[in-house]
Amino acid sequence: MDQFSAMQAFRRVVEQGSFSAAANLTGQSHTVLSRQVKNLERQFGSQLLNRTTRRLQLTEAGTLLYRHCVEILDQMDAMTLELSEHQQQPCGTLRLSVSSAFGELELGHWLPGFVERFTQLQIELSCTDRFVDMLDEGIDLCLRVTDHLPDSSLVARTLAPSDVVLVAAPSYLKRLPSQISADNLGDHPLLGYNRLAQPQRLRLTGPSGSQRDVLMPTRVSANSPMALRAAAIAGLGIASFDRFIVHDALQDQRLVQLLSDWRQPARTLYALYPQSRYLAPKVRVLLDYVQDYYRLPRWPA
Repeated sequence: MDQFSAMQAFRRVVEQGSFSAAANLTGQSHTVLSRQVKNLERQFGSQLLNRTTRRLQLTEAGTLLYRHCVEILDQMDAMTLELSEHQQQPCGTLRLSVSSAFGELELGHWLPGFVERFTQLQIELSCTDRFVDMLDEGIDLCLRVTDHLPDSSLVARTLAPSDVVLVAAPSYLKRLPSQISADNLGDHPLLGYNRLAQPQRLRLTGPSGSQRDVLMPTRVSANSPMALRAAAIAGLGIASFDRFIVHDALQDQRLVQLLSDWRQPARTLYALYPQSRYLAPKVRVLLDYVQDYYRLPRWPA
């Protein structure tokens, strides 16, 4: 007996409410469908349907088998579709959302190679610092560096850690009468990201594990990390950034890391996408591409 075909026949009979209706739908004869259901009953040693002249009614065993048939057959359909699409070249429009700083500083390193490899994809890029509603806005994939994930309905794939560093320009440090320490940090102006609930407060953990909250005065605040980066490089004060935002400026010494033995709460680069039974090929190839790119540390200290 072809058990898979018999399960399909049983499901169709149950969902259509009769052998005749199922026969019309599938193009199989009433006799063939009836024989397949009887073979299932014989195999499992249980009556699956109570048959009357007017209607069919599931038995307790039939209800249990029907539930498993739906689950198994749906999984098989999803697997068939996914494997079929896996063989195809990804195509269409891929809608990608990233933060403004990530878009400006990171995409140039890997997006050209991705576009060159997958020539039938069109990339529609959205750069915004707010958390987007991916379903409402039709976003396929979102890349975010964050310390919290507010929407549990999204699947989050971890790509890379992103530590947070305290920095200042050499020109700012030259004007100071004394060296910056954890004890006098609160006397210095912080360039604050005003989308945070407390943009002037820093939480630091010292070498011994001790913690302290530091409230710093305001000199410049902005809703743009890139604007704050420019202000820090210009010597307007101290700033706290994800390392990827200032990695190049630290390397060429336009900025200097401060209090390197004190840590701030770490953050993580995630790839976020809506839950689905299977991933569209265009999303899968981008996920695999960025995960492979960020497998090696990109922003070493």
